[in-house]
Amino acid sequence: MTAESLLLSVLSEHLLLSTPAGGGRFFGLGLGEFKAPLPKGCPGQRLTGIPGRCKGMDGEAPPGLPQQEQHRQMAAERQAGGSGRGAGAEENKDHREGKDNKENERPAGPQPGGLGDSLGLEILQIVKESQQQHGLRHGDFQRYRGYCSRRLRRLRKTLNFKMGNRHKFTGKKVTEEILSDNRYLLLILMDAERAWSYAMQLKQEANTEPRKRFHLLSRLRKAVKHAEELERLCESNRVDAKTKLEAQAYMAYLTGMLRFEHQEWKAAMEAFNKCKTIYEKLANAFTEEQAVLYNQRVEEISPNIRYCAYNIGDQSAMNELMQMRLRSGGTEGLLAEKLEALITQTRAKQAATMSEVEWRGRTVPVKIDKVRIFLLGLADNEAAIAQAENEETKERLFESLLSECRDAIQAVREELKPDQKQREHSLENDSGKVSNIQYLHSYLTYIKLSTAIKRNESMAKSLQKALLQQQRSDEDGKRSPRPQDLIRLYDIILQNLVELTQLPGLEEDKNFQKEIGLKTLVYKAYRCFFIAQSYVLVKKWSEALVLYERVLKYAREVQSGAGAHRNSLKELPDVQDLITQVNAEKYSLQAAAILDANDPHETESPSQVKDGKPLSERFETFCLDPSLVSKQVSLVHFPPGFQPIPCKPLFFDLALNHVAFPPLEDKVEQKAKSGLTGYIKGIFGFKS
Repeated sequence: MTAESLLLSVLSEHLLLSTPAGGGRFFGLGLGEFKAPLPKGCPGQRLTGIPGRCKGMDGEAPPGLPQQEQHRQMAAERQAGGSGRGAGAEENKDHREGKDNKENERPAGPQPGGLGDSLGLEILQIVKESQQQHGLRHGDFQRYRGYCSRRLRRLRKTLNFKMGNRHKFTGKKVTEEILSDNRYLLLILMDAERAWSYAMQLKQEANTEPRKRFHLLSRLRKAVKHAEELERLCESNRVDAKTKLEAQAYMAYLTGMLRFEHQEWKAAMEAFNKCKTIYEKLANAFTEEQAVLYNQRVEEISPNIRYCAYNIGDQSAMNELMQMRLRSGGTEGLLAEKLEALITQTRAKQAATMSEVEWRGRTVPVKIDKVRIFLLGLADNEAAIAQAENEETKERLFESLLSECRDAIQAVREELKPDQKQREHSLENDSGKVSNIQYLHSYLTYIKLSTAIKRNESMAKSLQKALLQQQRSDEDGKRSPRPQDLIRLYDIILQNLVELTQLPGLEEDKNFQKEIGLKTLVYKAYRCFFIAQSYVLVKKWSEALVLYERVLKYAREVQSGAGAHRNSLKELPDVQDLITQVNAEKYSLQAAAILDANDPHETESPSQVKDGKPLSERFETFCLDPSLVSKQVSLVHFPPGFQPIPCKPLFFDLALNHVAFPPLEDKVEQKAKSGLTGYIKGIFGFKS
């Protein structure tokens, strides 16, 4: 059956439920709420999301079944709930959460002659919910693969569809004859998801281990094989038309991914287009809530289709890919690495024809490939920043441009090291003129600092808007911006401008120095303005008024010195708007200062004046001090201050050097004379 005929059958099944009779409910094709007759044996029950399925309000079996059959089903459900107790810590965790019973719960049995004759499976919904709840939200494909394996084991045990026993393997296949439960379809779907998740895990590891790419392709082929089996089983008359369409779309999606990895662009684009067509038709056939998943999958497939079209030969697809990348805030998944590689490859081809760059009247040869690629992509990056729709995307593009610029500067620095002696020789011979490689380094540094200034200025503008909205709304909640945040940004900008004036090769460029000086005055004016705003908040009127005058001084200097440099000041904030705003703020400040001086609530009576002394120093003076009953009461100075004390006296004996001691020779025992006689006496033991 073709996709069009299946879609017509889906619509016909929905229209069967729109007759205004009976006690059931159905939310159909955007037509509102309809009454529909319920199948026999299901009184007072509601239909599930799949047409032709009935189930009790609490998931119980229909009351028309015999009591023995109900007990048998309840025993099977209890067995399913406890089947995974010995399968590891993660399986026990799933059982504690109570999710597995709901996943493997057997739907109500088909009713003869009713809508329960057809089987249905929400393939895309099951896949997306399982992926989001078990690891893929964080890109953990290994965790999702483990979940698929455990769920397969539970399904086989619940359905009694085991592959032999622990001693012998006996392969079984799901056939159309045993297809009496939609969990058999879920069994094959989980097989395909397990193979796909393993392939995606190997894709992450193949970045460092290229040999794993062969295993990746093998797992993808296995996933496609399971998807083909699922599609074949869904061709049965027991399966409803919606499930058939979803199985075809799932099969086309996995086939497209396999062909994409094989770089078979035409076959991959055909498969993706088929998948996109089916999901678009399903999205149009159901309500907006049900169409959300289908539209999300269509958005995921569209960049892959454009990439395949570009590789086939459609050059216009490159611009569309760049726009998709810009709107989505970056690519993810299968296309991320390939799109970045494609952009680099395209710029590398263009870089082969680029040999030099001109900046401020000097032409410099460019021999480093990384620098060539960066300079070629500079205009595209700046255009993308200008077209960014929100601040987050603009911030991400700024960071990407700065990162590429740092890499290019590092490449130039590596070339500068062996050229050190040659550069010193050129400085001596050319009277201070820097070498070409050093001038190229200055140019790249200029680009980096200018981009950093633009980024900080963009952040300052967004903070100014937030500050203005805060003044209008005065809403409480999360932390609101303050003028101090803007002061820090303008400090960084001024620091970058100082570094620009110190670039080698530009010290003698008077026009460049003049432009940087004017820009410095502009940003100084804005910095002073927000410092004054911060003083206004704490009611320091004099300081704020002085700073407002300083702002006007800087602004007038910019206006008087602009002259021939007006073109370079176009990108800067308008100084005239700042002058108008400052004049208005000055009048508001003067009025607030007068009101504050005349406010009787703010004027303190003599009995309430505090001079900052602690209580221990003002016992004789009475004054009302509310701080005495607060937690920060001032009783004494602590720690106490230092006080001068007398030092311990030092004694110096100055007369000792002038004292003449009496002779003591007569009182000292004379030393015996030594000689040969004394030596002989000493030998024989004679004593004198």
